Amino acid sequence: MKKILVTGGLGFIGSHTVVELQNAGFEVVIIDDLSNTTIGVLDKITEITGTKPDFHQIDLRVKNDVKNFFENNKVDGIIHFAAFKAVGESMHKPLDYYENNLGALVYLLQEMRDRKLDNFIFSSSCTVYGQADELPITEKAPVKTAESVYGNTKQIGEEILKDASKAHNLNIIALRYFNPIGAHPSIKIGELPLGVPQNLIPYITQTAAGMREELSVFGDDYDTPDGTAVRDYIHVVDLAKAHIAALERLINKNNKKGFEYFNIGTGKGSSVLEVIKAFEKASGKTLNYKIVPRREGDITAAYADTTIANKELNWKTEKTLEEALGSSWKWQQQQ
Repeated sequence: MKKILVTGGLGFIGSHTVVELQNAGFEVVIIDDLSNTTIGVLDKITEITGTKPDFHQIDLRVKNDVKNFFENNKVDGIIHFAAFKAVGESMHKPLDYYENNLGALVYLLQEMRDRKLDNFIFSSSCTVYGQADELPITEKAPVKTAESVYGNTKQIGEEILKDASKAHNLNIIALRYFNPIGAHPSIKIGELPLGVPQNLIPYITQTAAGMREELSVFGDDYDTPDGTAVRDYIHVVDLAKAHIAALERLINKNNKKGFEYFNIGTGKGSSVLEVIKAFEKASGKTLNYKIVPRREGDITAAYADTTIANKELNWKTEKTLEEALGSSWKWQQQQ
């Protein structure tokens, strides 16, 4: 049984990926510093799969702690989620984002190099494309100057991976996700940000639940059909399964280059107002929202061309926007 390290494995995407890894027969060890999640997620994963993953509370910015982990644990692959991820916050805390998102990545890669480990999957982002010239966005789209510090950490992260792969013969896949939403069908795990949500869907569900007075829609003057920003919203379970497909590609040596990258989305763009209407339909709730000025670092529209991922990873999305929003609402009601 292959043992896979999942950093940030108690976070939103990480926890869903741990479940899919265990369902696919992998042994999982989790590192998380619990800065944006709680230890209770570990019990929920165990309830879903019947197997409790090995867990280590480690801050990956502490190099000696990273080294100690690898001295005592042999792994067959790494899926690296652990990172700060809020676009708006990154503009106000750039040094924290560079330290956390890049320092930790370098320390992990140094351990892989020194211990002759292989198979690394990086949680990248469609933010590397900035505001793309053409939609849908293909992998051939140029990586543009980042609109946010968060996006820049993903761009630099990919550059580090490309250089490390070439110099140290490491096999690496970067998955450029679009916008993950939804919750596990068991409704035992989902998106539960600590503090004020930075993402649209938790803010929608918390507003519907009466925890927030109203939802702010950032800008209605974008060059889109209804003036609100357009994104590609993918169900988190579909996204988690893409990681399994990428991992199996590396383990089976089916990768065509040392460093590969794939777009992971649905291929369909939805505006903020369309998401609000779809949520109202899925939940039966009416949302209180108001239009406010644009948010720094946001782009007009981004949605994926997933042709290459569909073909190379033998993967595609299965769940609809309404299913994802319905599961998000059920998850919110349980909190």
